[in-house]
Amino acid sequence: MIPSDHFVRFYNEVFKFLDERNGLEDYYLAISQQQEMHCFKLFWTKGLEGMREYWGKITIEENCERIVLENPDGNESKMTRCPSLSKALDSDAGACRKYCDHCAGWVLPLLTKCGFYSVRNHFAWDIPQCHSIITEKREVAEAYHRKWLAEAKNPEQIFSNLDEWETIEKNAMRRREQHTPEAEKQVNN
Repeated sequence: MIPSDHFVRFYNEVFKFLDERNGLEDYYLAISQQQEMHCFKLFWTKGLEGMREYWGKITIEENCERIVLENPDGNESKMTRCPSLSKALDSDAGACRKYCDHCAGWVLPLLTKCGFYSVRNHFAWDIPQCHSIITEKREVAEAYHRKWLAEAKNPEQIFSNLDEWETIEKNAMRRREQHTPEAEKQVNN
């Protein structure tokens, strides 16, 4: 097993290499497809609670400094110190300017497939912090998106899947239909 210090530095160099060849977005999509094996069923069946479960474990495993905020409209969190970007920034090779994009790169396609909106504020490529919201409510995601864009020093560091709203709504409807009490009874019989 590769220690996280080495893994982060390796990942960082892969990102730089692929970015120079305009292949970074495709790589992020490949990561998203791999993450589906770990997360799709949990997110699809348990929704926001499944996401809290998943990212709660990741927070502990990766030694993140993260605050989960009370929000009745969805899962909102602030990463106050990302250990991954912190390690990349501490490298004598320097961090890839798009290092943080990998989070949005794998998370947004997966959440779209599960029928959830997400907005992520990555602040800047050299600040190991971010703020995110995941919600079933388009109007909530749009409000966060507008607010964070208005406040942003780096608008290119605000990521969302709002442009996929039709797909998100369709997938959310499918997910809710599969998880009605009647559908659950049919599965259990």
